[in-house]
Amino acid sequence: MKNTTLKALIFDVDGTLADTERDGHRVAFNAAFDEYGIDWHWDVELYGKLLAVTGGKERMRYCVTHFLGSDNLPENFDDLVPELHAAKTRHYTELLATGAIPLRPGVERLLNEARDLGFRLAVATTTTPENVTALFSHTLGEESLGWFEVIAAGDIVPAKKPAGDIYTYALNAMDLKPEQCLAFEDSRNGILSSQDANLTTLITVNGYTQDDDFTGAAIVLDNLGEPDQAFNVLAGDAHGHSMVDCELLTKIHQQHND
Repeated sequence: MKNTTLKALIFDVDGTLADTERDGHRVAFNAAFDEYGIDWHWDVELYGKLLAVTGGKERMRYCVTHFLGSDNLPENFDDLVPELHAAKTRHYTELLATGAIPLRPGVERLLNEARDLGFRLAVATTTTPENVTALFSHTLGEESLGWFEVIAAGDIVPAKKPAGDIYTYALNAMDLKPEQCLAFEDSRNGILSSQDANLTTLITVNGYTQDDDFTGAAIVLDNLGEPDQAFNVLAGDAHGHSMVDCELLTKIHQQHND
């Protein structure tokens, strides 16, 4: 008989734990372009289109191919991409240090409850390990990095989301089966990745992803909710709950794995 007891929660980061994209990564990219004297500016609308691609280095190349063309290409662009990405990461972590990017509603509450109840925690994200460390350190405190058994991030696997490799890496590192875990995502690429790894998936949308196709998600919410701030259910069954807690997660997981 398969062991389908829920044992672990695996979290995406950008857009899921915090609204990092519009007012974090986008701003940091523009600061890096300015630093290198590159006449690019990613406005809110353009950045939304660039989110079709995961990974910062990949996103810059996608921008050139689909929106700029070779006429606006800096010299030695391929060699410059890693430098630009490193500069962007530096600007991003500096921005996080100002407290400008808080965690989304319900995130800290749920993490603390899950830890108290003995659930194992992991991260599966395309963002860099440095970005994960900075976000957790400045929102939850440096000790929070020890809450997560596995932080699978960045280039640790060659194929980024929507491929399921990053989730498979996390599952293997924890020696768990997909049916023992629940994934948290916010985007179409994210759920394609988690589904590729056969994971039951909870979605919390944000401004960039609210119109994405989340076919196959266990439940789609606008956020995780707080005692004084109920979530809105966009798809699925919340079993009478108004915020995401471990009781609801167990019900959702059981419904989709029995």
